[in-house]
Amino acid sequence: MASSSPTRLLKAPTLPRSERVLILVDFINPLDFPGAETLAEPALAAARATAGLKASLEQQGVPTIYANDNYGVWQSDFHSLVSSCLGIEGPAGEIARLLYPQADDITILKPRHSAFFGSPLELLLTEMQARELVICGLATDICVQLTAMDAFLREYSVWVPSDCTAAESPQAWKASIAYMAEILRCDTRPAAGARRQKKEKA
Repeated sequence: MASSSPTRLLKAPTLPRSERVLILVDFINPLDFPGAETLAEPALAAARATAGLKASLEQQGVPTIYANDNYGVWQSDFHSLVSSCLGIEGPAGEIARLLYPQADDITILKPRHSAFFGSPLELLLTEMQARELVICGLATDICVQLTAMDAFLREYSVWVPSDCTAAESPQAWKASIAYMAEILRCDTRPAAGARRQKKEKA
């Protein structure tokens, strides 16, 4: 029986080409850090809104990239993290079940707050020919905002659906959404409102 050639075995799958890309930041999360107790419930609400948005965007052919902390462990594996979170009771497990990555989704690990810093995200987006980013995740005022800032500096068009992010306090969430709208020029319309508008136009 003929064996597969090394070239065939090493050939990477083709990345999808898409002007718009959905980026999910730190949703797959054990929520075991100080302050997580106040983040958990709004994070679950944001995950529910994001799950609906993800399904809608998938129907339009928009690919998803999961950008998740590696928690300082360079031997860590994203799918091991998913498996661990699926086994957790409460909001962390429910979020993992809502946003379980599918076979076509792309996953990367990030060492710091921004999904761009020290990760292959920019290279992936260039290969995918992306110009518009939809950024959802945790926490609004930290990793989401810093990812949006780096996207702004790289001249991407950015939509941060306000109902698809969560922070440890309503005040922090509100201030961050306002900053991203006013300073970073992000579209911050909630995903639910955008879907309603689309149905009305149809």
